[in-house]
Amino acid sequence: MNPRVVLLSRGPELYSTRRLATEAEKVGWLVDIIDPLALTIVVDEDGGRVFHKGWPVECEAVLPRIGYSITRRGVAIVRQFEQSGVIVLNSSQGILRSRDKLVACQMMAEARVPVPITAHVGAWEDTDRAVRRVGGAPCVVKSTEGTHGSGVFLVNSAQQARQLVFQMLERGMRPLVQEYVKESHGSDIRALVVGGEVVASMRRKAHGSEFRSNFHLGGSVSNVELSAEQREIAIRSTETMGLEVAGVDMLESDRGPLVLEVNSSPGLEGIEGATKKNVAEKVATRMNKLYEGVIVDSSEVEETRGSNESQSERAF
Repeated sequence: MNPRVVLLSRGPELYSTRRLATEAEKVGWLVDIIDPLALTIVVDEDGGRVFHKGWPVECEAVLPRIGYSITRRGVAIVRQFEQSGVIVLNSSQGILRSRDKLVACQMMAEARVPVPITAHVGAWEDTDRAVRRVGGAPCVVKSTEGTHGSGVFLVNSAQQARQLVFQMLERGMRPLVQEYVKESHGSDIRALVVGGEVVASMRRKAHGSEFRSNFHLGGSVSNVELSAEQREIAIRSTETMGLEVAGVDMLESDRGPLVLEVNSSPGLEGIEGATKKNVAEKVATRMNKLYEGVIVDSSEVEETRGSNESQSERAF
């Protein structure tokens, strides 16, 4: 019987969702695309289970595509699947770490992954000190949470930074002040990592005066070959976050590659189009490899159990 994978996605019609489902089916998986907000968790004395429309969800693997807006609820669903022992790409903790830009920055700095100089500002009065620490204006002010470039601003003076930080704090946001890497203005590199291997990479460029290069903001993309250093940094970043599948965004600075962000639900449309590589197939193949490992482990356990039972019978 073919193994079943649950693809957690709010948009079954989205390019990435469709591609992942298609490639998983090609390598032998039965695919269920389920909106994570339509799932129910029931926890009792026997543990917990996930239900969909009154029926328990049974599967061998889960492929989360959890958007920023539903991170808390989505992560709870992923965690429950993890506790049931199924294969999960990516883990609940990995998703949470990557979603918080401050936590991700702290973890990468501890792992000696190069990142832009970043300051977390808890009071607007500390903004000037933070701006000086990151090299002065212009600099970048961003929220610790956000996607597709939202909540990211390039400011040209300390006064602008103070005003923006004040507004963010007033709204309950956690602002970061980050150095502006002039030599990479409007351009960055995304490396797509699957199972500890860089499977595709592209350069993203912004249009006009826009400094954010996100594909969803209309930026252009093109294939790019990574250096050995860039590959090593992309892989180490993903491992540091504890992710199986990730998009690692890097700036090209005068002092080498700097990791800007690690995305736990990277879009596939831009990178597959730019590189002509079948990234979704790589994800499906990695899922197969993990599943085969589970089968082997289960077989070894059964063999050990059978051997022990035979020894017990001989003892009697």
